[in-house]
Amino acid sequence: MATPHIEAEKGQIAKTVIASGDPLRAKFIAEKYLKNAKLVNKIRGMFIYTGFYNGREISVMGHGMGMASAGIYFFELFKFYDVDRIIRIGTCGTSNTNINLLDTILVSETYTESNYAFMFSKEHVNLERPSKILNEKLLTTAKDKNIKLIEGTVMTCDVFDPYVDWQAINSRIPKDLKVIATEMESFALFHIARILNKESACILTVVDSKCRSDLISSEDREKSLTNMIEIALNTNY
Repeated sequence: MATPHIEAEKGQIAKTVIASGDPLRAKFIAEKYLKNAKLVNKIRGMFIYTGFYNGREISVMGHGMGMASAGIYFFELFKFYDVDRIIRIGTCGTSNTNINLLDTILVSETYTESNYAFMFSKEHVNLERPSKILNEKLLTTAKDKNIKLIEGTVMTCDVFDPYVDWQAINSRIPKDLKVIATEMESFALFHIARILNKESACILTVVDSKCRSDLISSEDREKSLTNMIEIALNTNY
């Protein structure tokens, strides 16, 4: 039962999906971590692989950049493939002086100025939260693996954050929100999951900071990205 964007048959996608904006990261995870991984979607180059990790069936997928792209895949996976939970693992930027490059963030809530929720469900909503129980499980895994995981509020943007006027945006963000990072997809994930009564979570790695001039080595970047991948894979759902 293919959709316009996914060619997999029903049953070829696991109940748990780990999703990344970059489809090549999905390919990397499948090849490095999963046993008997099978490519079940390649439409538009948005790879989905299904395989096994420690005996549990898991799918990994790419969803593209921005809510318009990612939301298509989140909705179709939940609605047509009976996926129970999606964990987004991605990169983010920050203008917060307390957040360092390569920090790993567990999103506790996400704010947006977008009209995505109104377009999708006719709700005037600009703040969404992930699944509390799923976040607690991810925190437990991070603690067990001795990985520092920072919980916090992020902002989901419609424009790639280095290209916008952050002084102006920061002046518009509600004062009670302590935004620590920016990304482009988690609001759509959390909103769709809530509407469809599914589970969702988002783990991010900081790769850009407006407060620091540090350069990230390829080795450090890979290690940091590995942290969020291993948290997602090793959590018992």
